[in-house]
Amino acid sequence: MSLPHGVIIAGGRGERLGGVRKADLRIGGRRLVDRVAAALGPVAPPLMIAVGPEDDGRGRRDDAVAVIDLAAPVGGPLAGLAAAVAALEARGIGDGLLMSAAVDTPFLPDDFAAVMIEALGDAPAAFAGWGADFYPPNAIWRIAALADLPRQILAETAPRSLKGLQAAMGARRVDWSGRCAADPFLNVNTMADLLMLAKRTHPTKA
Repeated sequence: MSLPHGVIIAGGRGERLGGVRKADLRIGGRRLVDRVAAALGPVAPPLMIAVGPEDDGRGRRDDAVAVIDLAAPVGGPLAGLAAAVAALEARGIGDGLLMSAAVDTPFLPDDFAAVMIEALGDAPAAFAGWGADFYPPNAIWRIAALADLPRQILAETAPRSLKGLQAAMGARRVDWSGRCAADPFLNVNTMADLLMLAKRTHPTKA
């Protein structure tokens, strides 16, 4: 089986963190983008990093390329996914699997790709959940099922969010609550989140 393609969704402006690009924040001495890339494991080169409407150089990796949002009034993770699909299309790739992961998910499981690929079955997409919570950016997609997404984004006919897109596609929900001791998809939106998640790398001794 050929390797899946991979995109790290990293275009958020980090407004609640003072405008800091999340990709370069560190937990346990490692940048968030490097932690997520390592957890994704091997992907078809190059790894893509969706950087939002412009590439300002942050979050760079030697094994990755930046993909920029399409020129449309749509932002966020949906725009990042569309940018990745457009980049694959430009390389003549219209089939296979695409793994997506939010850059601010520092404890993405190391077996994320393997579990999601197995859970996908014959569905067009699948996304991660934890109990009642769900995480649309942390997902697996059939590239062929996303073929029209870039054009829909440009024509403003696409669903308004990844959640809406997954609902329209009939994506499967993959519950990780029985696989990990703690929610591995908690993300960094505020400084309090960053400090809380950093404690996972330095657990308090009894």
